[in-house]
Amino acid sequence: MDENEYGAGAFERLRQICMAFPEAEEEPFGGHTAPSWRVRKKIFAMGGDGTGREVVTFKAAPGAQEVLVSAAPQRFYRPPYIGHKGWVGAWLDASDIDWDELAALIDESYRMIAPKRLVQQLDSGR
Repeated sequence: MDENEYGAGAFERLRQICMAFPEAEEEPFGGHTAPSWRVRKKIFAMGGDGTGREVVTFKAAPGAQEVLVSAAPQRFYRPPYIGHKGWVGAWLDASDIDWDELAALIDESYRMIAPKRLVQQLDSGR
């Protein structure tokens, strides 16, 4: 993937967050150049969604999408194709990215996707 196409600074920070999880793997999604992060072949975060902007999408707890999008539409949105399943998109080119909040939301997504054993491993700090 051409990091200039995605935004090297935001991409690298996002990569560091996602690859810190147990058994996390990075690979392109389908025929796209944007990365996806997976655990045991299941996606917990994806970069890019065809909007032409720098974004990451992640799985959210029931009701979280509505709360995030209504509270901060300049930072969060309902992504096409997967938004109806509760996934949330975050603009990585927004001027007010809260990286700690974004890391916590991706952590939650990972926990909803990963096997319980890996979540326990994460909680125990191994």
